[in-house]
Amino acid sequence: MSTKKKTKVMSKKGKGKILVPKWKLFRAKEPLLSVFMWGINHTVDQLLHVPPPGLLMPDDFKAYSKVKIDNHNFNKDIMPSHYKVKEYCPNVFRNLREQFGVDNFEYLRSLTSYEPEPDLLDGSAKDSTPRFFISYDKRFVIKSMDSEAVAELHSVLRNYHQYVVEKQGKTLLPQYLGLYRLTIDGSETYLIVMRNVFGRKYGVHTKFDLKGSTVSRAASEKEKAKDLPTLKDNDFLEQNWKLNLPPEASKQLLEMLSSDTEWLTRMHLMDYSLLVGIHDCERAAQEAANRPIEQNSEESGDELAPTPPDSPIPSTGGAFPGVSGGPDLDDEFYAIASPPDSDKNLIYFIGLVDILTYYGIKKRSATAAKTVKYGSDAENISTVKPEQYAKRLVEFISRSLN
Repeated sequence: MSTKKKTKVMSKKGKGKILVPKWKLFRAKEPLLSVFMWGINHTVDQLLHVPPPGLLMPDDFKAYSKVKIDNHNFNKDIMPSHYKVKEYCPNVFRNLREQFGVDNFEYLRSLTSYEPEPDLLDGSAKDSTPRFFISYDKRFVIKSMDSEAVAELHSVLRNYHQYVVEKQGKTLLPQYLGLYRLTIDGSETYLIVMRNVFGRKYGVHTKFDLKGSTVSRAASEKEKAKDLPTLKDNDFLEQNWKLNLPPEASKQLLEMLSSDTEWLTRMHLMDYSLLVGIHDCERAAQEAANRPIEQNSEESGDELAPTPPDSPIPSTGGAFPGVSGGPDLDDEFYAIASPPDSDKNLIYFIGLVDILTYYGIKKRSATAAKTVKYGSDAENISTVKPEQYAKRLVEFISRSLN
């Protein structure tokens, strides 16, 4: 943790009160994150001096801002001596943040106040590809990308932005909030910032990666041995899971999923997943009750907030407006609570992920090869034409609703 200099003031009772740090340092366990935090701070600050355009023009989708830093015997304990930060399409992503209701200062605070941590829900390790990080407040996920995925994002960005505007931000698609290239000692890393599908306040006990396919779609024994494995379609079916949602939420989910997958089909995209995280309210309350008292304090940073059955039931203001039936979900965009009369009180977090796979020559060849291999079961393989892929996923989710 950074040794930040802090300012103290005296309260009326004469006790010192710690305020915000006087200096903002970007100390992190690895240079990549230090440069990322510095870059977010720099690029957001730059945008404060550039008025947003009334209308985005074609050039905005080709624009970028780039800065190169060369230090000699300066700030070397915290930052690398040589690095570059490139932000792609600054005005476009600023507008997308606005469409998704993400304030620039909230974005800055979440990503730079403290070092982002490896996202353990994705099993992120330093040598894994891609890598995932999560902001300290769990609002945002930072994911590394290869150049092919970056190129695909650029190719669909205008259509993506138009679709998000048409839907007024109410979509299950990933919320792309910023795209950056960091260069440290000649090594390039692309990072995309997205809203976290899973909850900030309510930790996930079970998660599924669903494609609507049943061929080779089960978690491995190694995966199942993890504390929080990523289960797949066959696991979902074998364990007799259902998405027990209020009727209006089920209707909204299917309408949104149908619309989103139609857009993905028009973009010739496939191989995406519907990510489903499930928070068990009774289990969370029991876990909280069993913890030592000191671990239940506010300082514990507890991820699995207790949610007793008699929690207040306001409506959610996220992707599913007007849907009630659970704890306070106002700040949980992808959340839907099970109905009040359910056997189990659950909160579902549902969103589309990994949407940037283009159905080109490589995927067409894979489809042909798997069709020969699996014969009559070929319609259930994951690599199929975008139209079939979308239809199959929507039908799978429709059958999974209670």
